[in-house]
Amino acid sequence: MSLSSVLSPALREIRLLCCQTGTASAGTRHFILSSYPLIKKNNPDLPVMIREAKGTPARAFARFERGVERHVELDGLTAEQVEQKVTKLLTTLPS
Repeated sequence: MSLSSVLSPALREIRLLCCQTGTASAGTRHFILSSYPLIKKNNPDLPVMIREAKGTPARAFARFERGVERHVELDGLTAEQVEQKVTKLLTTLPS
């Protein structure tokens, strides 16, 4: 399953955090610019929150049903690496 498809209904929310100017967050910012429109197009009712703040390390959070939450660190990764980690985060359902 990729980000170009409909994500699991167990997924309740996606949060992406990064620094708006830091070089360590560059891959995450590029990922957001290229992938956000596709994620929202295929999952229009899924909340996708993007939070930028100076000095914030790049991370992605996924909240699933029953309040289960997982996250991955994205600092210093390329856009391709960010996409791989986020895809794994969003498509691996909690047990």
